[in-house]
Amino acid sequence: MPHPAVVTVHRDLAYTDGIAMQKDLVTRVASDADSPGAILFVEHRPVITCGRSGDGSNLLVQPEALAADGIEYHQTNRGGDVTYHGPGQWTVYPILRLAWYDKNLHGYLRLLEECVIHFLKRYGLEGTRRPGLTGAWVGTGKVAAVGVAVSRWVTWHGIAVNINPDLSRFTRYMHPCGIQSSEGGVASLTSLLGTPHSMEETLTPLMESMAEVLSLELSVQDGLVP
Repeated sequence: MPHPAVVTVHRDLAYTDGIAMQKDLVTRVASDADSPGAILFVEHRPVITCGRSGDGSNLLVQPEALAADGIEYHQTNRGGDVTYHGPGQWTVYPILRLAWYDKNLHGYLRLLEECVIHFLKRYGLEGTRRPGLTGAWVGTGKVAAVGVAVSRWVTWHGIAVNINPDLSRFTRYMHPCGIQSSEGGVASLTSLLGTPHSMEETLTPLMESMAEVLSLELSVQDGLVP
């Protein structure tokens, strides 16, 4: 039976605001057994974040240089190393009960990757995983990063799916997710297909892919879908 989850969509959102929203939702879901899960679909203002696996060594410039280019920098408590969020990318935050997925965090990570693989298949692309690395890839191009946290058996943070971002920002300022250029690059739906794709047109296919893979019944909150 599908699990209920409420969807909201947020454009031009500061990273700190996204964190605050998630924390409020985690508290609600963890404290109320009847509360539905939630998924935030977010297009962030430009930001680079460093997760629990990172020590800053994969950042190629100082935070002051990022600020001069209009990019924020934040340490965060998700898994993984450094990555970029910004316009042209859907960052998706599922606030869900891990018990729905047998309290298996590694299995849940694989499901998030599968959400992106299903999404890419809708556009005729063969998404894959790479041994020892998280995320979803097409060939040697990483299309989506995955990094999560769990609090009181409720998930937060999630996946970042590249639709049409400025890909140079992934390599100009960092080794994204700690991956060297010899190991692969960063790709987007637009770069792989050779034709532009918008945030608006990709939102519903991404929602549907997540609902299918995560066994969710999504209810979209009125007024927030672009």
